[in-house]
Amino acid sequence: MTGLPEILYEDNHILIVNKRPGDIVQGDKTGDVSLIDLLKNYIKDKYHKPGKVFLGLVHRIDRPVSGAVIFARTSKALTRLTTMVKDREIRKTYWAIVDKIPDPLQGRLENYLVKNAKQNKSYVVVKETKDAKLAVLEYSLLASSKSLHLLQIDLITGRHHQIRAQLAAKQCYIRGDLKYGARRSNPDGSICLHSREINFIHPVSGEKLMIIAEVPSLPEWKFFEVHK
Repeated sequence: MTGLPEILYEDNHILIVNKRPGDIVQGDKTGDVSLIDLLKNYIKDKYHKPGKVFLGLVHRIDRPVSGAVIFARTSKALTRLTTMVKDREIRKTYWAIVDKIPDPLQGRLENYLVKNAKQNKSYVVVKETKDAKLAVLEYSLLASSKSLHLLQIDLITGRHHQIRAQLAAKQCYIRGDLKYGARRSNPDGSICLHSREINFIHPVSGEKLMIIAEVPSLPEWKFFEVHK
């Protein structure tokens, strides 16, 4: 990972960035530099902070996914934002490029998911399955090209690989997502799933925030950004 991602919003309590596909949010067994460590160094240098820098992760997005991610710069903000996530007071809207027009063109998906930790994958199962969790999202078709289609997705719940698993179960495969059924990968290893917009009330100031993250530079994204 080289350089900082785009800073979308920053104050004394919150930092929101436009994560690039391939950036890893938190450290894992790969040992790659994480986004949270990169941002801690950024805060330390910018504000001349002595000692360790506090930066709390409010929510995650998968490594091949891009878009807006919220971090908390204070423990008070982290506690409040974490509660807001649990209470579904943070609205997260995604864009996904898929290979099939969904039927119907807009709707609500409700599935039960089980996570397979060894495979790092989630599966749609029947409700009675052990450890199954309800996953809910709403989607609508925004635009189409000859072979690809842009969906807007509003997350109601926040399950592991939820969008990827639920769309795959509907046979709408996300561009580049080999793990969930796409036919081919993207050149940069990304998948065409992007955290496009986040709406919430600032946990300290009470200000209403609407954060929009620009799409990556892949031609597919640029086409839909113009033609949506």
